[in-house]
Amino acid sequence: MTSKISQRLYSLDALRGFDMFWIIGGEEIFHSMAEITHNPFWEGLSAQFEHPTWNGFTAYDLIFPLFIFLAGVSTPFSVGRSLDEGKSKTNLMWRVIKRGMILVILGMIYNNGLQIRPVADFRFMSVLGRIGISYMLANIIYLYTKEKTQVIWFGGLLIFYWILLKFTSAPGFPMGDLTEPGNFASYVDRTILPGKLSRGIHDTVGFFNNIPAISSALAGIITGNYLKKNPSSSSKKAGMMAIAGIVSLVIAQIWNLDFPINKNLWSSSFVMHTVGFSLLLFSLFYFIIDVLGHKKWAFFFKVIGMNSILIYMSGKVINWSYATKGLFQWIGDIIGDPYNVLSMALCAILVKWIFLYFLHQKKIFLKI
Repeated sequence: MTSKISQRLYSLDALRGFDMFWIIGGEEIFHSMAEITHNPFWEGLSAQFEHPTWNGFTAYDLIFPLFIFLAGVSTPFSVGRSLDEGKSKTNLMWRVIKRGMILVILGMIYNNGLQIRPVADFRFMSVLGRIGISYMLANIIYLYTKEKTQVIWFGGLLIFYWILLKFTSAPGFPMGDLTEPGNFASYVDRTILPGKLSRGIHDTVGFFNNIPAISSALAGIITGNYLKKNPSSSSKKAGMMAIAGIVSLVIAQIWNLDFPINKNLWSSSFVMHTVGFSLLLFSLFYFIIDVLGHKKWAFFFKVIGMNSILIYMSGKVINWSYATKGLFQWIGDIIGDPYNVLSMALCAILVKWIFLYFLHQKKIFLKI
């Protein structure tokens, strides 16, 4: 969707596009090079684009929380602007709820299609659903609390989630068990969620672990507040965000000793870890693009970032593999083994980008 914030923070759409780049096929570049060369360097990069089975962290784990963080950054410039224009908090709250629920519904469609199926075969929780829920609740907190209180909410939710999982467990497991079958969050999801879970006994974007995901969005809101209201120079703001990112990473490593970094649980240490990297990335993009003014190189990513939800949903309604082969199979045939795999991965990205560029030029954006 079009965001007026992009007029002020080009870096926001650019970083969102950089984030989505890895979802729309960027990771296949590393997977292809690993398959072709069997070189430890490329195999190591390829492994960074696979999710750990349970505990641990790879670069691929940053994509999702970074998107939520960036959605939070935009809040003070979008919802906050509406407040400045005199719009009522009640009206804005209902607008936020509407957007959140649309994302939840789109997530269900993404998971299940538009087929009629038994509830037992229906997966209710989704990536878009998590974005919608965390965005909605974080924005309601933003609307009805002051900035210092938002910081308290951010830390309070993470501490509450940590303590809750530390002193509970699934029936039959020792207190504080954080294994997949033994942790309390997964047990709650197995107990209350209808339909199926992504991993049978656990859903990677379950209902209960939306609690810390709200803090991922609040971290972005706090960052957006700082950018919008702090009178410091832009270069100083970039530096302070980088410092805050490093501090977050240190806190995450300390917390990891007791509450492991775990995307599946969206553990409190995972939130701090991903907030740290999100701040570092955003400070870098902000400094290069909005402070130094180097924008041209980021246009490629901006085109992706301004229609991020649309390109994500398109995978369920457009056969991109068929389109890529139909347009560029001849390139793969000319190149031949083994690099035809890489060439087709690059062509797939190109096809999607051209599609998004056409929409960008026509000013067609998915608005939610």
